[in-house]
Amino acid sequence: MSEILRVLKTFVAYLKRPDLYPELGRKIVKNTVNRGNAFKGKDKTNSWAASKSISQQEVISQLFGFEMSAFKTDFQEVLRNSEQKEKDCPIKMGGAGALELIYYSCEFTKAQHVIETGVAYGWSSLAALLSLEKRNGTLYSSDMPYLAQDGDQYVGCVVPEDLKKNWKLFRFADKESLPKIFAETASFDILHYDSDKSYNGRMWAYDEMYVRLRKGGVFISDDIGDNSAYQDFCEKNNIDTKVVEFEGKYVGVFIK
Repeated sequence: MSEILRVLKTFVAYLKRPDLYPELGRKIVKNTVNRGNAFKGKDKTNSWAASKSISQQEVISQLFGFEMSAFKTDFQEVLRNSEQKEKDCPIKMGGAGALELIYYSCEFTKAQHVIETGVAYGWSSLAALLSLEKRNGTLYSSDMPYLAQDGDQYVGCVVPEDLKKNWKLFRFADKESLPKIFAETASFDILHYDSDKSYNGRMWAYDEMYVRLRKGGVFISDDIGDNSAYQDFCEKNNIDTKVVEFEGKYVGVFIK
């Protein structure tokens, strides 16, 4: 699909969804007036992240006291079936992230309430739900509809049906989804951010989510090298964060 056709198709899809008009307005501003916002402080933060980064295995051991190799052994069949579902999916979405980090953060906190932003195939959702089902906990997910790809039916496709009973999926932009989620649950054990990549979008969501993270809860943010929002947030709040280098990108994680 050409870029012009993709933009046109997306715009028409927005017009058909009045509930998404607020996000359409934000998108227009972000892509015109605030175009540089997505990369604000990127060089500074990539240098900072590189100087701090360690492996996912080291972080899981240091923060949570687990050996991460057990994850792929314990859930071998589930992961194999989910990988096949991704291969069979006719549209391309975001791939799997640091699944072990998410799973063992849930195990460490004995999580009952987890919130994530960004779903796509549902790999991070799967990692959280594999832990949550042990305690009959709930995963609350915010995910913007895939307006240009007609891909809504495939969102979360790698999550097995038997795990979906512990999952509540909100299909709006974060600024609409998060207030709805907070109205249902006031405190969370795990926060996983992987949605709006802009500096302003991150800073708004980080602030909103952090105050609802319980003491001893775990905060995880993907792709922190896109701009300096995560670094600035941690410095503003005097947070000592770990940085994971994962497949050429950086993930931030800390215990509150």
